[in-house]
Amino acid sequence: MARTACVKRTTGETQIELTLNIDGTGKYQVENPIGFFDHMLCSFCKHGLFDLTGTIKGDLHVDQHHTIEDTGIVLGECFKIALKDCAGIYRSGFFIYPMDETLAQAAVDFGGRPFLVCEANLTGTPLVSRAPNGKETLFQTDCFEDFWQGFVNSAQCNLHLDVIRGRSDHHKIEACFKAVSRAIRNAVEIDVRRGGSIPSTKGILICLSKTQKVNYGRNYHIYRWRLPWEPWSWRLGSCSYR
Repeated sequence: MARTACVKRTTGETQIELTLNIDGTGKYQVENPIGFFDHMLCSFCKHGLFDLTGTIKGDLHVDQHHTIEDTGIVLGECFKIALKDCAGIYRSGFFIYPMDETLAQAAVDFGGRPFLVCEANLTGTPLVSRAPNGKETLFQTDCFEDFWQGFVNSAQCNLHLDVIRGRSDHHKIEACFKAVSRAIRNAVEIDVRRGGSIPSTKGILICLSKTQKVNYGRNYHIYRWRLPWEPWSWRLGSCSYR
């Protein structure tokens, strides 16, 4: 069975639609208005062997925060839906990635409990790039952690992300994206010895509450996985991740 998902998020700030194939070959075709961020997502897919297509639009006249964070939310939701109940996977994975003077490590667990520890040690200085039209653009490095916070909240995973050493913020961020992609790739691979069972002593990680439709606020509607401790009548209502 194909492990794929398509999630669309439309709010007063962003319009994002992504389609993910976990068992892909690293193909990336996403319309992304932020050059450096586009490069990071492309690297994430290439090294994790995930296929990702879609469009990303946001209120960049305000700043990049909404667009980058909401992309993390949508991508995390794609992983959660594609993994279904996580049956048969390794569940956890880690990777240490070297990039020139930088060394980054990532550890992830798709155990149904969202938690982020991010120690990237960035300087906070925006990264400068130039668009095809010649216009100078920036990447707000302070949005790096916001992206991963949105991702873990939606994917319902635990992620520890650390830069062990490094000088260049470009290298730190890119090494982190690549380390996370490889860690996730390890975690979502099928463990043939497990025989399709749930990788938990509880016998359950995440289950689908029938065809429950949830409103995450501002016209954002998707189907979500019910957590084991939530009642079947659970509703998130009009809440937002922020």
